[in-house]
Amino acid sequence: MVQKSETIWFDGKQVPWDEANVHVLTHALHYGTGVFEGIRAYECADGSSEVFRLEEHMVRLANSAKILGIPMPYSVDELVAATVETLQVNKLPGAYVRPLVFVGEGAMGVHPGENPIRVIIATWPWGAYLGEEALEKGIRVKCSTFNRHHVNVMMTKAKATGNYVNSVLAKTEAVADGYDEAILLDTTGHVSEGSGENIFMVLNDVIYTPHSDGVLGGLTRDSIISLAGDLGYEVREEPITRDMIYTADEAFFTGTAAELTPISSVDRRVIGTGKAGPVAKLLQGEFFKIVKGENEDYEHWLHRYSL
Repeated sequence: MVQKSETIWFDGKQVPWDEANVHVLTHALHYGTGVFEGIRAYECADGSSEVFRLEEHMVRLANSAKILGIPMPYSVDELVAATVETLQVNKLPGAYVRPLVFVGEGAMGVHPGENPIRVIIATWPWGAYLGEEALEKGIRVKCSTFNRHHVNVMMTKAKATGNYVNSVLAKTEAVADGYDEAILLDTTGHVSEGSGENIFMVLNDVIYTPHSDGVLGGLTRDSIISLAGDLGYEVREEPITRDMIYTADEAFFTGTAAELTPISSVDRRVIGTGKAGPVAKLLQGEFFKIVKGENEDYEHWLHRYSL
């Protein structure tokens, strides 16, 4: 269950949580015409707070809307300011942040016509997406029977609500089969991503990840690639097959929600030692230092705010 906050920013105003509602004939509810972001705010070691890569997330939100042809009613700067305001109003030193832009009620049909564009920013307290224990012990994963969308079937570079039916099917199947998460292959049979995460593997101290052409380029993914390079690791973006994952020394997911979560097994094959490996542990530790404001070299990724 989501832990309720006091208000949600809705079309430029702070609205009480339980009053932030839409009509049942909202276009996005029927046709998936919306775009969103997942963002994290963290309480820092010095008692201040920050939103991780807030501006970049809002740029991606605006780009997603542009890809779907949804007119964006607010600028990136306005969305950044609204996010900070909402965190402050709700007195949240750390939180999950969910901006959503969607086509509202009006014409009913596939074409959205002149329906209004609605925008919300919700914030709430949230812990580890896949569980605190998973950050150390890792999670059990299966390769889904569902493929990731082909690039000419859906707009795969947009973080669009409708795209995530694919993810829901994969995740639901994985959980029903006794796993924690799914890996989706692309339509060529290569590893693409998780249901809501990017994926990495480690072999002989080289880090591999699928090329950005075939995945939704996550900002945590980008952060880990930069961090790994700064720590001296070679990172290769290239096609990965499922049997390469089986024989990897380590594998892990990254994402705003997942942060950096090790993979203990794939399709019942134990990966490495079956828990967080040394590379994942190092990257995980350094990443958490960054988001808690303990590494000045990455201060440019942090949007500081106070309560």
